[in-house]
Amino acid sequence: MSTKRKPPTLQQKKEEVNKKALIWIGSSLVVVVIVFTILLLWSRS
Repeated sequence: MSTKRKPPTLQQKKEEVNKKALIWIGSSLVVVVIVFTILLLWSRS
């Protein structure tokens, strides 16, 4: 029984890690886009 209960917990942990990774990647991409737009606007002015 214990061997059957272990895989779901491992999958849940992996899903949590994936969610955190997606959040970090998404936030970093947003920051990069904001920085690029600021640099473009600053260089134009």
